[in-house]
Amino acid sequence: MQKEMIQEILEKLKDGTLSEYFVPKEDFLDFREELVKREDFKHFRGIGQRGGDVIYQYQEIARS
Repeated sequence: MQKEMIQEILEKLKDGTLSEYFVPKEDFLDFREELVKREDFKHFRGIGQRGGDVIYQYQEIARS
């Protein structure tokens, strides 16, 4: 997965264009690497799925 595409997806989650995004297991490390670089990364919620896939959502209130 390309970094530009990941950044675009994260922005769409933040602005509400996407309500959630499914990340398959094989793309998880690339996706997370870009996610943790963001200042607002604590606003993103990852919901683990069976098999190692993750669904990401953006929350208005940051987790602690």
